[in-house]
Amino acid sequence: MRLRPHIVRLACAAALFTLVTGCGGEEDPVPETVTGSLEEIADKADCEPNVQTDAAELRQANCRSGAGRFILTTFATDRGQREWINEANDYGGTYLVGRKWVVSGEEKVVVSLRGRLGGTVERAGHHSGSSGTGGSGHSDGHDDGHSEEPEEGAGHQH
Repeated sequence: MRLRPHIVRLACAAALFTLVTGCGGEEDPVPETVTGSLEEIADKADCEPNVQTDAAELRQANCRSGAGRFILTTFATDRGQREWINEANDYGGTYLVGRKWVVSGEEKVVVSLRGRLGGTVERAGHHSGSSGTGGSGHSDGHDDGHSEEPEEGAGHQH
């Protein structure tokens, strides 16, 4: 019986911690994730896209906005997007991921664009054959629940 009040106190403390840290006001509210063509998403990011790749499976453009420089990639399919992200994880970096689009660039740029585009920020650790980390793919300890197995020929470009 002595254990039960202790567990209740721990649960209350955890709930209070989550409430305080989750509502700390440090981050701006995230808008609904945008959708559309590469040009429509670029417009919402306040950039004039310089298209570098215009293929059936993906379109990719260099962009510059008040947030900084970044690459915007749109995909024809969800599967193509996931394959690209799995391959990109081998290079490390920070990505803003929406439905059939990804923004890649410096972390501060990617995070700031989330306020305009919505989406989810994904961070990937840099993989190295000599790291001895067991190949988890997340050097920062963050587990975002997606497969870390890279697909051959997914075509990542920085």
